[in-house]
Amino acid sequence: MGVNGITNGVSTAAAYSTYSTAKKSSDAEVTKEENSSGVVYESSSAGTESKKTYKKDSALIAKLKADADARTAQFKSLVEQMIANQGKTLGKTDSIWSFLASGNFTVDPAVKAQAQKDIAEDGYWGVEQTSSRIIDFATALTGGDPDKIEAMRDAFKKGFEQATRTWGGKLPDISQKTYQAVMDKFDKLAEKAN
Repeated sequence: MGVNGITNGVSTAAAYSTYSTAKKSSDAEVTKEENSSGVVYESSSAGTESKKTYKKDSALIAKLKADADARTAQFKSLVEQMIANQGKTLGKTDSIWSFLASGNFTVDPAVKAQAQKDIAEDGYWGVEQTSSRIIDFATALTGGDPDKIEAMRDAFKKGFEQATRTWGGKLPDISQKTYQAVMDKFDKLAEKAN
C-alpha cells in the first residue's frame, strides 16, 4: 500500500466532512424556512374519535305542537258543531271520542266534505302527512340521534295503544294505515343509521 492510498482516504474523509457540514447547514435553513411559513403539521392521536352531539330542535317541536293544537281545535270545533246540530252536548272532552266511535250521528254535507278533505291522501290528517309529522316530531325530540330511534318507536307504540283505549276499541282504518306508515318510516331511519 502506498502513500497515495492513505492520502486519498484522508482527502475523501475531509471531503465527506465538508459535505456533511454543508448539508446540515442547508437542512437547518430549509427547516427554518419551513417553520417560518406558518404551516405546522401535528399528527392527531390515534384512536381519538369525536362523537357527534345531538340536540333536540326546540323550534321545530314548538311549531309542530302549535300546528297540532290548532288543527285539533279546528277538528274539535267541527265535531262540536255537528253534535250541536243534532241537539246533543258533550259532558267532557274525552266523550267526543266515544261519541265518534259509536257512529250514532249524522253529518251534514259541509262537515262531511271538510272531513273527507282533511283525511284524503294529501290532507292534513291523511296517512302521509300525519306519519311524516310524527317522524319529524320524533327526530326533532332526539336531534336526529340514531341511537334514539327505538326509544321513539316504543313511545309511538305506547301512544297508539293509549289512543286505542281512549277510542274504546280498534281505531278506524286510517289510523291503522297511519300506524303502519310510521313503523315503515322508523324502519327506514333504522336502516339509514346502520
